[in-house]
Amino acid sequence: MGPLVARLSRGGQRLRHADRAHPWVLDTAVVVLVFLMFCLPDLFHAGMDDGDGDGPRRFRLAFTQLPVAGMLALQAGLVLPLLWRRRRPAAAFGVIAAVFVLQWTLGAALRADIALFVALYSLALHGWLRQLPWACAVMAGAMALVAVRASSAVSVWDALFFLLSTATAALALGLVVRIRRAQLAGLRDRAARLEIERDQRSRLATATERTRVAREMHDIVGHNLSVIITLADAGAYATDAAPERGKEALQLIGDTGRQALGELRRVLGVLREAGGGPSGGPELSPQPGIADIEALCAKVRAAGLGIAYRTSGDVDALDSGVQLTVYRIVQEALTNTLKHADTDTLVRLAIVEKDARLTVRVQDTGPATPSGPPNEEGHGLVGMRERAALYGGTVSAGPTGGGGWSVEAVLDLTPQGGAR
Repeated sequence: MGPLVARLSRGGQRLRHADRAHPWVLDTAVVVLVFLMFCLPDLFHAGMDDGDGDGPRRFRLAFTQLPVAGMLALQAGLVLPLLWRRRRPAAAFGVIAAVFVLQWTLGAALRADIALFVALYSLALHGWLRQLPWACAVMAGAMALVAVRASSAVSVWDALFFLLSTATAALALGLVVRIRRAQLAGLRDRAARLEIERDQRSRLATATERTRVAREMHDIVGHNLSVIITLADAGAYATDAAPERGKEALQLIGDTGRQALGELRRVLGVLREAGGGPSGGPELSPQPGIADIEALCAKVRAAGLGIAYRTSGDVDALDSGVQLTVYRIVQEALTNTLKHADTDTLVRLAIVEKDARLTVRVQDTGPATPSGPPNEEGHGLVGMRERAALYGGTVSAGPTGGGGWSVEAVLDLTPQGGAR
């Protein structure tokens, strides 16, 4: 059954494509089929003059025998409107119903009356639903007329039951096909929208990942280059007065450069395809956390700044993602201080965890100079706010009353699911 169903499905799809390309072909085929099956037999029997037609004698005598010309005219009025049954279903039904009533008013019975049921089916399938009530009323009146006219050959109630049942079947079939087509159209539309949403999610994920990598690169390169530049300047001044201090600065520059290179390799390694290198993947190392802030402060102290660092609360038990966010915020704030503060600047760094909130405060005594151009936020402050927003937090930065600069970040440590 599987291959047969598949072939039938493919055949149906080809027919639908052909019908959309040439809709007049199917409409003409319906008219020709109705003419061959229902009009020709009446014309054939009308041409016989012996009067020995098929059917009971009382049934033949109950209806008017039309001449061939009149029969052809009525058949044309019944069948030809089917040509526009899909484009103008209400007009086609109205014309056919009018010809049908005229024919039965004359007392003639034609097999081409099947066109009225085809027109009702087409109206239910292609027409406006609000047109169906009056079409059903017209149909019921026409069927009642037929039942009365045929009362001499068959019971009125039997005829009415048969005719109304046939009309109901045509109407129900049209509605069922209409509902089925609407469901299929809805499924196709849903599939198209899901495909569009999938592409949008993919592009959004790509943009988010690009932003994350750019933020990581900014933090790594910006901070370490600031430390290296500061150490290089300090080493150049100390070469003549204290050569050992210059040597220490060069060693710190090398250590900082190697650390930056390792972090860059880690960030860029996740962008490579698996198996792209000899080891089959990037070399990974743990992400920095709050425990690494002390080493970060040591490098900044070596660059000439004084740092007073303290923590409060169980900060070491925080989630690794929160710890990375805190580390990057502190790193960016200290980088800005290195860029704009003097060598005798004192930095007070505090990390406080209390009541499901984590506060990171970096305050210096240097000049109150922002990290970007006037009236414009730098990328560092934007990156800090983006990181804090991941945990429902905020970042504020600005000059202090004593002439320095302060950065404060507040993160929400409440789990998404409820209480801690």
